[in-house]
Amino acid sequence: MGLPPGPIYVLKLVPHLGLLVGGVVGVITYTGQQLGFNVPAWASVPIAVLALPCFRLAYQQYLNFADDRNAKRLGAVRPPVLKESSRAIIGKLTESILNGYPADVVLDWTEEYGPVYRSEVPLLGSRVIMTTEPQHVKGILATNFESFEKGPVFRNQFDSLLGQGIFNADGEMWKFHRAITRPFFTRERISDFDIYDKNAEISLKLASSRLSEGYSIEFQDLVSRFTLDSATEFLFGHTVDSLSAGIPYPPSAASKNSAFFLEHPSNKFAEAFTKGQTQANIRSPLGKDWPLVEFWGNKIAPLRKRMDEFIEPVMNEALRRREERLKKGSDDKEEEEMTLLAHLVNQTQDPTILKDELVNLLVAGRDTTMCLLTFCVYMLTQHPEIEARLREEIFDKVGPSQRPTYEAMRDMRYVQVLRLYPPVPFDSRTSTNSPVLLAGKSPSDPPTYVSANTGCLYTVFLMHRREDLWGPDALKFDPDRFLDHRLHKYLTPNPFIFCPFNAGPRICLGQQFAYHEATFYLVRLLQQFSNFRLDEKENIKPPASWKNAKGLKAQEKIVPSVHLTMFVKPPLRLRMTVAMKTYQSAHRTISTMGLPPGPKYILSLMPALVPLVAVLLGASNYISHTRKLSLPSWLPFPLALVLLPVIRIFHFHYLRLCDDRNARRLGADRLPALKEPFWVIVSRMSESLLNGYPGEFLQYFGIF
Repeated sequence: MGLPPGPIYVLKLVPHLGLLVGGVVGVITYTGQQLGFNVPAWASVPIAVLALPCFRLAYQQYLNFADDRNAKRLGAVRPPVLKESSRAIIGKLTESILNGYPADVVLDWTEEYGPVYRSEVPLLGSRVIMTTEPQHVKGILATNFESFEKGPVFRNQFDSLLGQGIFNADGEMWKFHRAITRPFFTRERISDFDIYDKNAEISLKLASSRLSEGYSIEFQDLVSRFTLDSATEFLFGHTVDSLSAGIPYPPSAASKNSAFFLEHPSNKFAEAFTKGQTQANIRSPLGKDWPLVEFWGNKIAPLRKRMDEFIEPVMNEALRRREERLKKGSDDKEEEEMTLLAHLVNQTQDPTILKDELVNLLVAGRDTTMCLLTFCVYMLTQHPEIEARLREEIFDKVGPSQRPTYEAMRDMRYVQVLRLYPPVPFDSRTSTNSPVLLAGKSPSDPPTYVSANTGCLYTVFLMHRREDLWGPDALKFDPDRFLDHRLHKYLTPNPFIFCPFNAGPRICLGQQFAYHEATFYLVRLLQQFSNFRLDEKENIKPPASWKNAKGLKAQEKIVPSVHLTMFVKPPLRLRMTVAMKTYQSAHRTISTMGLPPGPKYILSLMPALVPLVAVLLGASNYISHTRKLSLPSWLPFPLALVLLPVIRIFHFHYLRLCDDRNARRLGADRLPALKEPFWVIVSRMSESLLNGYPGEFLQYFGIF
């Protein structure tokens, strides 16, 4: 009918109101006859409307009574209920979404009521369980998967934005989307790094150029363009080329932004995309009654229209290519090389389904990896010692300029940020038509009773920060916790305490794609830049009240926020130093300086010495603060010169040990090693070359 949300909402209430009006008329008529007074017939309608909230309240009390009896019969417990008013609950959730720190109000309730509790808003007919308990998350996502779905309320709230796409689908439609997308995230497909390499190079050139002008860069915007172009090329077969628009100048130099940049389609899409997600999130506290605040106009509809204007050319091109394939026929090779979009248009040509799925794929392909990269680099600005260690690992595993490989990135472990800033900090499911029992924290604890048709909001953002799950240093950013004894103490026995990409049958299919893309970009970034720092003059500062808050909220230098995924309230402007890209470029620079060979050689060692000096400086500062020892600031420099040959010797022996083991494994022999000291070898070779008979030094060492 094309009606606004409000009238549609009212029309859906008509059947319920009709029954209520009939009941009210009957009661009024009977009462009037008994008491001898008449009530106008028209009064039945407003009385029924006013009676509806009362009916909802009474029905809520009846459900609670029935659930209490049922839980007791099953030996289960119901979560405690929030004692705040409906208005207070809705107001606090809305304020937290718009202006608060992620999950701050949920944290307050968790500290008061425990890791699981329930919220009831009788006037809206809303019943929601909120949990940060890993056993509950495991039950919702895995062991009791069939008993939970996205649910009608979530689908209704996000339909204007996500439509029938995979994130908003249940049942057969979800299975359809899942079956189509699964084959396109195999190791072979996601290990082709040409797309990452090309777009990373373009984006880092943009960063270098802007830095050379003396301006900071909007890093979140930069990586959103990188992830958008990479995702569209990987999934759709061609890039939307958002990087070609460039990156924005800071607000203080906004006049420098060109008309081409301002009018670029990708910018309009990104703006509409972000606003649409935020508005959909605002609907969440209102449940199915969100049309009451968008009565005369769907606020997401015009934003989705702008998004469709960006998406339709991609869809139309895919449909055109399909027609061409049908005309000429397609062989098996073409089928193997088919993109996800091409495969999708082979399954359906319905433009609504196609556009919905494209929007959903762009949420997954752009926003999640953008979040991961944004908070990775934010953490590097706050922890320069970790930046130094990460660069050291990159230079050790990959090199100062080489392209990362799948094998090298698989061995890299020092790239972890998903615990404190998961891309999807909240998610929800709805129980189906039957009650569900979720396992307690321990086998001896009674199960938690979940009523039928009840929303379940699980907050991995808070679960990832719980000290009882991660240890007393849970709020500390320390990637080593995934490498040392803490891994086996906390995570290994209870893997559901870490769920950055969901779990169970609906686990994110693209998580390895996101890991590879983010790791590849980080490697390239740290090969070219160092000394990351926030541009505090241009960034939005956290509210002054946050300084007195608990946990990491008091330490934040930016403002994290959430819609469907986590992001930083823009801008996130950074400054960073352009590093020497390769040892070869360092040698080229040195060779043009006209220096004698000795100084040239010493300068050529600098790229190797810099990471070592940085580590020693960090160690020196640590010792000074913890041991109360005052070490000379110059000490790390001569110490690095002494340690470099020692490290080379150990590295040589390590390589020899590896070669010995590998040779034995392959059944091969290694050549005997010369036993003379290296200075004897060098001396005899030099003497032979200068004064000896050709080849005599080879005979001396028994080579002939």
